[in-house]
Amino acid sequence: METSIGDVNAKWPESNDVGCPPCNKSVNGILQNAPVAISAVGGATLGRHLARRLVQVGVRDVFSVPGDFNLALLDYLVAEPELNLVGCCNELNAGYAADGYARSKGVGACVVTFTVGGLSVINAIAGAYSENLPVICIVGGPNSNDYGTNRILHHTIGIPDFTQEQRCFQTVTCAQAIVKNLDDAHELIDHAIATALMESKPVYISISCNLPAIRHPTFSYEPVPFSLSPRLSNPNSLGAAVEMTAEFLNAAVKPILVGGPKLRVAKARDAFAGLVDASGYAYAVMPSAKGQVSENHSHFIGTYWGAVSTAFCAEIVESADAYLFAGPIFNDYSSVGYSLLLKKEKAVIVQPNRVTIGNGPTFGCLLMKDFLEALAKKLKHNKTSVENYQRIFVPQGTPLRSAPDEPLRVNILFKHIQDMLSNDTAVIAETGDSWFNCQKLRLPEKCGYEFQMQYGSIGWSVGATLGYAQATLDKRVIACIGDGSFQVTAQDVSTMIRWGQRTIIFLINNGGYTIEVEIHDGPYNVIKNWNYTGLVDAIHNGEGKCWTAKVKTEEELIEAIKTAQGPKKDCLCFIEVIVHKDDTSKELLEWGSRVSAANSRPPNPQ
Repeated sequence: METSIGDVNAKWPESNDVGCPPCNKSVNGILQNAPVAISAVGGATLGRHLARRLVQVGVRDVFSVPGDFNLALLDYLVAEPELNLVGCCNELNAGYAADGYARSKGVGACVVTFTVGGLSVINAIAGAYSENLPVICIVGGPNSNDYGTNRILHHTIGIPDFTQEQRCFQTVTCAQAIVKNLDDAHELIDHAIATALMESKPVYISISCNLPAIRHPTFSYEPVPFSLSPRLSNPNSLGAAVEMTAEFLNAAVKPILVGGPKLRVAKARDAFAGLVDASGYAYAVMPSAKGQVSENHSHFIGTYWGAVSTAFCAEIVESADAYLFAGPIFNDYSSVGYSLLLKKEKAVIVQPNRVTIGNGPTFGCLLMKDFLEALAKKLKHNKTSVENYQRIFVPQGTPLRSAPDEPLRVNILFKHIQDMLSNDTAVIAETGDSWFNCQKLRLPEKCGYEFQMQYGSIGWSVGATLGYAQATLDKRVIACIGDGSFQVTAQDVSTMIRWGQRTIIFLINNGGYTIEVEIHDGPYNVIKNWNYTGLVDAIHNGEGKCWTAKVKTEEELIEAIKTAQGPKKDCLCFIEVIVHKDDTSKELLEWGSRVSAANSRPPNPQ
């Protein structure tokens, strides 16, 4: 039988069954003239199965950008009554939104199209991987009949190899599933979702565009409830690690605890809090773990960030004769250019599945949660580090009120943001000086806090704010975003308005990439100024609830906040804050110089 170039092999006769192959023919080896057990339209199909699986693992909102390869799949996500399909302006923001959603809900999902969508969203997926977030990235793939042929498809780089996208995702996901055959689709999808949840990392699922609507006996109308076998600690390893750590810490005079970002992935936040109470030690938090532990306990001493730590915190941590770090990440940013004054022989490093004590042994096959709970029962109560901190502590002053019509200062802005915080709010801090200013905020109990420190992708916060706010409807999100970062991903303010979100965005307009200025200045750090409130007004376009303001003085700021929390409390509020280009935190100045020194180290002698 001849086939013309560019024609799809049309050997199937016409069928009136929408989404189904003709009778008496087979797809992937399954005869289609057998009786269909599920009579409901769209019943036992791949699309239905995937939609129900997402609901079962906790996803209620899927962030998407439509493309011709994923349209049939999107129909099933739209049809699922327990899912919202949140259309985004671009794939990068869809990925960032899934990242923000996963931070609140424990899992997120996005759907894009083949290659042009996948290679656009991949930067956000890499960020989620670095932050240990289970994001399910679903891509609408080529028709299953095109695999193994020599056809060249659109949305590719012009070669008949469809694996380019998958190969790109291999290094930023913990599992990849290429669903092009209904026989193993059930297994591939469930395995990928399970792996994302167990590893707390993103996964990649590609689904051929012609498969979502086809019924198959491996799918039931209501999938069997999803469950995972719990991980368990090896009791021998756990017992030995606890005994040796307790002996190590009980012998110390002034031990201290420090919480790290991996407390979240280890689900050990409550266990860490219990250890604080049982031990009596003072405790601090690493910058990337802010929001993971309570800041209202009498033993809390602030953020440990080397030379840019909260006042008096670094002195207590670095002078301790033993310190336990729970879930730390020590990179060039968190170590302030590798300048922390810590000694390995004094440290107990607790990671999600292993413990290392000083220069001595490492114990594996145990869970951080189990370890901290067991250790709490073995430690002697010791308040020495708390008492030392209380002796040297001097309360921090508050910025003086501005004079009438005096240009607004950044420290004044954050003084007022501090007053806005409650258990009904959450803070999103963009990469830049907001990192340092937001670190100084004292979070009320149950106030959310998120930022992306490991990956540090500017623009992350716009999409992440969208996703976090969609996941956390009972909190009002306060996002602090620099002008340079906002220019990268501004479009999805549109999606926030469309979905009726009540976020308050403080757009800090200082004319450029301030964090990069302090690392290495140059003309490339100066950006074109926008009329940011005018842009958001244009995006609003009279549809939905949105209010904007531009403030240049403290008086204008106070009035804007009053409006945002009063008559405009049910609106998206966008407040552009005009500040001087050199108005930065002292912490950024110190941190930038140290990171610059680390970046500019000369090559080692060859």
